[in-house]
Amino acid sequence: MLTRAEQFEDGRDRRALITRSAHGKWSPAKDRPDPIDVLVAANTGRLEELIPIRFGRMAVSPFTFLRGSASVMAADLAAIPTTDLEVLTCGDAHLMNFGFFATQDRHVAFGVNDFDETLPGPWEWDVKRLAASLALACQDEGLSDSAAESVAVKGVRAYRKRMADLATMSPLEVWYDQTELTALIEQAPSKKARKRRKKMRRKAHGRVGEKQFTKLVGNNLQIKDQPPRIFHQDGVTPETVQGFFDAYRASLPRERQILFDRFTIRDVAIKVVGVGSVGTRCYVALFTDDDNNPLLLQIKEANDSVLARYIPRRPGAVVHNGERVVTGQHLMQPTSDIFLGYSTGTNGRDFYIRQLRDMKLSVTLMPSKKLMARYAKFCAIALARAHANTGSAAAITGYLGKGKKFDKAVGKFAIAYAEQAVRDHKALLRAIDKGRVPATSDTR
Repeated sequence: MLTRAEQFEDGRDRRALITRSAHGKWSPAKDRPDPIDVLVAANTGRLEELIPIRFGRMAVSPFTFLRGSASVMAADLAAIPTTDLEVLTCGDAHLMNFGFFATQDRHVAFGVNDFDETLPGPWEWDVKRLAASLALACQDEGLSDSAAESVAVKGVRAYRKRMADLATMSPLEVWYDQTELTALIEQAPSKKARKRRKKMRRKAHGRVGEKQFTKLVGNNLQIKDQPPRIFHQDGVTPETVQGFFDAYRASLPRERQILFDRFTIRDVAIKVVGVGSVGTRCYVALFTDDDNNPLLLQIKEANDSVLARYIPRRPGAVVHNGERVVTGQHLMQPTSDIFLGYSTGTNGRDFYIRQLRDMKLSVTLMPSKKLMARYAKFCAIALARAHANTGSAAAITGYLGKGKKFDKAVGKFAIAYAEQAVRDHKALLRAIDKGRVPATSDTR
């Protein structure tokens, strides 16, 4: 094992592999695959009737295109030199995959909130995807290119500075580090910001979901159909999925198994979620206790990460994709859902399970450079903690240094890649117009 000082020097030495300024360069590779072909290939195995919704959501704007095209950007990032410093990546670190969630002691924390694509890989890939998403989101909100680049630069700077702080901490200190909404309220820079954050806390505590997703039929709760987003599927009943949940139960710690045993499954339905996830098999299951109190679980199909084809599988790596996602969430979040687990469907497909909503809250974007920059900082700090928990914060800090070279470079990359996303989005619209891909709007 290298000492912390040796890790720092190792990071500095890696500037010989790729200079910090070189991260600002982006141009599509000569053999870059057609992005529409990449997206169509990603439909393999998905529910065919939901694919038009996926493309319809991606067609809304270049930003929603970016959200749904992790596979396209993964191919682009894989063609760029890296420092070869590895962390457990989110794999899809756009800004809407950060947000608020419940801690186990029922506070509200902020951090990475989506792990479908998590896999060990270069830390720069997450940073660049976050920066590109910040730039596109700013443009989507009507901000200028210069403002968008500034927000991206400030996000990267926050990542660099927080990583330097984490590099001085012990592994336990990094593990316990978290950003709670209560602390953010106390640190609010103005009365207006404090009021806004308190409102978000109230909203998060109100997001438990049963009223929105269930209805009372006689004396029994059932999941409420809300097509095309939530609907029952023929042949999928509590009886047919009991074995699936028995296996899921075995993935939980013993004390959670005992808690889970106090609930009985009552109903199950399909739920269409996200942008990139649309078409994968996602369900919501309703359980109740002996007094009809509900527990709503979300079941999401877990396929190979979009990064998998670019990163060789390590000996001893987790094979079950549901377990991969669960392990990634435990490592990248400071605290995770008490019912987080995984199972395998009767058709051999992998799934992971967690509570539905349970204080989960995404931030509403606004056409304000100041507010976007503030949100960029929160995302970047959370990402730095996630990376430091699984990689060498000292080595990354050694590479980044104290100057702004990397920040400015990735800001340039963010704008250049945002332009690429705009071109790819136009290509998608053309493909829809020509009938190459199906698309329908679900007014999301």
